[in-house]
Amino acid sequence: MPQHSGIEWTDVTWNPVTGCTRVSAGCDNCYAATLANRLLKDAYLARLPIIDSDITRHDPFAVRLWPERLDAPLRWRDPLVIFVNSMSDVFHADVPNEFTRRMFEVMMEASWHTFQVLTKRPSRALRFWKKNQDLFDGRPIPKHIWLGTSVENQDVVHRIDQLRTVPSAVRFLSCEPLIGPLSLDLDGMHWVIVGGESGPIRREMKPEWVTAIRDDSVRAGVPFFFKQWGGRTPKAGGRELEGALWDEMPERAVGS
Repeated sequence: MPQHSGIEWTDVTWNPVTGCTRVSAGCDNCYAATLANRLLKDAYLARLPIIDSDITRHDPFAVRLWPERLDAPLRWRDPLVIFVNSMSDVFHADVPNEFTRRMFEVMMEASWHTFQVLTKRPSRALRFWKKNQDLFDGRPIPKHIWLGTSVENQDVVHRIDQLRTVPSAVRFLSCEPLIGPLSLDLDGMHWVIVGGESGPIRREMKPEWVTAIRDDSVRAGVPFFFKQWGGRTPKAGGRELEGALWDEMPERAVGS
């Protein structure tokens, strides 16, 4: 069995790809980049990046492929909720379509699991679906594969519209780190996560931003998950919102 994750809304992580590049303000204090440059630096630098240059070769957070990790979910026989590429983005431009397709082939085969695919590049997710419709028999991405996008402030709310165009049975939003107020249209969304930033350098998350999203979710009948207030460590500020825990999630796939 794999080691369980400390992320409250998943069981385990699966990282056939590592590394990413900044696309918006939510990336400024990226936990994955911090891990790559500290605890995982030597392990990552031992692998050549997909785009090999003098700069990327010495950057532990350059995009790297780990094909030996691809079949791990097929070996995990007990049903799990699996966060896909917690250390990267499935739809990063440097990840070859063939590799992304292989990841989805594994996800399609290992249908007893529930896979959470979170991206800051939902427009590329749509292009992938269009190019690989044979993989899904021309149907929407099935309900055991949840497709989500990160929305940290109003500047990137357009990602929700992009995500809405992807034929997917389950779509979700990760408003983490929430660094500004959000006005959300939750039509076509099936889950909302909110969390504050953690680490020695972190930005404020105001309670009224959280409760506004919670209230929007409740009105829309969309499951709401409050992950953390944030602080120097992820758990420093606790998880209670107005004296309660919010751990709602979509219904898991059959067999999960």
